[in-house]
Amino acid sequence: MAYLIFILAAVMSIAGVFGGLINYYQMNQDRDDEAALPRCIVMGIGASFLVPVILFFVQSDLITDIQSDPSKLLIYTGFCLIVAIASRLALTSTPKRILREAAMARSQAEGVQHQLRVLQDEILPLIDTETEQDLDIDDNVGPLDPQEELDIAGTKVLKTLGCGRHIFRSMAGLCREAEADETTLEKSLKVLVNRQLAGRINTKKGVRWYLTEKGRRSLDMLV
Repeated sequence: MAYLIFILAAVMSIAGVFGGLINYYQMNQDRDDEAALPRCIVMGIGASFLVPVILFFVQSDLITDIQSDPSKLLIYTGFCLIVAIASRLALTSTPKRILREAAMARSQAEGVQHQLRVLQDEILPLIDTETEQDLDIDDNVGPLDPQEELDIAGTKVLKTLGCGRHIFRSMAGLCREAEADETTLEKSLKVLVNRQLAGRINTKKGVRWYLTEKGRRSLDMLV
């Protein structure tokens, strides 16, 4: 009986090694992974040594039948080889599934972060508009610096941004209300943005322009 156990152990070891080699050459291995081959072999041998447990659970007499019919050792060897090759599922399916789920989760997280940033950019001007400022620490109170005084075109665009029922204004709407062409209006808007009197955000409907709190204070002084 001890001789039979030795033979079965040798068969399981050899079948595990061959199964691991088959798995290694069948899989698209990353050649930089030096542990890929040993990992496949160890998994194959480990799976082969589970064959007696599997046969016990299915109540198979294959091991005891080998004593009376040595030819069934070939069947046992083939069974060990099949189980060793099947261990590839544990090497490939689980890691790939984990990596796929991780990639999906990362993509969803990036999408949520982008949406939050866009939402934050859209809400902050509204919060600034509806929030009362502390006059003791507000550096936007008082007349404009002489170097920040606007020309006629800039003043007109500033007034256009401040009128109407929309906080975020489109270029087409501004051109129509200011009665100016797009090129001239873009130059005035660029000056307003540089002086922090106006802001620009990218919304789902396109680029929109809005009046900052400093711009509203300046507009109040112009009126």
